[in-house]
Amino acid sequence: MRGGRKLLNTRHHLDEAGLSEAEWRARWESARWFLSADGESGKRWGNETIRVSPDGEVSIRLPAPLAHLANARHGRYVLASRVRFRHRGGEWADRVAGDRAVAYRIHYDVARGRWYLDASWTRPAVRTMPWEAVRAAGVVGVDFNADHLACYRLDTHGNPVGDPHRFWFDLSGTADHRDAQIRHALTRLLHWATRTGVKAIAVEDLDFTAEKTREKHGRRKRFRRLVSGMPTGRLKARLVSMAAETDLAIVAVAPAYTSRWGSGPWRKPLTSGKRTMTRHDAAAVAIGRRALGHPIRRRTAPPRDDRSDRRGHRTAQAASGARRRDGNRPPATDHAHRSVPPNGTRTREPSASTTVRDARSTGT
Repeated sequence: MRGGRKLLNTRHHLDEAGLSEAEWRARWESARWFLSADGESGKRWGNETIRVSPDGEVSIRLPAPLAHLANARHGRYVLASRVRFRHRGGEWADRVAGDRAVAYRIHYDVARGRWYLDASWTRPAVRTMPWEAVRAAGVVGVDFNADHLACYRLDTHGNPVGDPHRFWFDLSGTADHRDAQIRHALTRLLHWATRTGVKAIAVEDLDFTAEKTREKHGRRKRFRRLVSGMPTGRLKARLVSMAAETDLAIVAVAPAYTSRWGSGPWRKPLTSGKRTMTRHDAAAVAIGRRALGHPIRRRTAPPRDDRSDRRGHRTAQAASGARRRDGNRPPATDHAHRSVPPNGTRTREPSASTTVRDARSTGT
């Protein structure tokens, strides 16, 4: 029954419990003063009956016999007080922003004389996908910057598809404002990645714990402040938890030289009259190719006249049977300035020395 067996048994032992009959009756009645509603994925803010907005506004959808008591549209009653979740508030906000199911329960606490609202949800387990399944549909490379996420979609062969996407956010202001900005940017990223049909998102495994000290960057105070303000750890944790809800895998790659290699081989070829490429967009391409197992550098351009040997081979010519990557540049064994050919035979005899030596140096 409502209230539990323990509270019912306390009625027969009021003296031992230190309660009067009126106090026990208040607890017994408060156990029935509750309202609960299960969450619904896809509904606005994860629940249609008890709806809590990201700013804490609580509204209840009234049944038909009580529709005349509504103080808002669509037969809803908005409470005067706002709520705030101290425990796991960031995770709750992520679910609400993504319209994922959240169950609520409104109940009364007699001891404190206050009403409370509890939120609950099921946390899905993060699944590990095989690498071949991840590569089958391509990936979305993401370059995390101080004010935006630069994203580019790549197919299974590592070729950029379409145009780059940028999701902007503002990390100034209060902590709540920064959290909301990051959450909104990640939500838009996951929605776009789901529409493209990919199965994974590639990000850099950034860790600025030891990269923001003065010993590392010297007097570059502005750069150290910029790095310190980038919440990389929180962003990765939120991205993993939010991606698990949409069945997207996260591939973390090494961040070494992604911006330099991406800006070199990829920025200029992908720039056109209708497409503007930044070094961050090119870095997203490099991150995606590294996640797919492809090299970052591209094949060098062929000779400008034709493919004959008139002007020499490419600077990094691939072998005839290699279709995936270029080989290393062959070492230069012959040089024009060397007098000895590679076979080791001399073309002429060595000439006698013409140096005049001082007789005193020989001791004669």
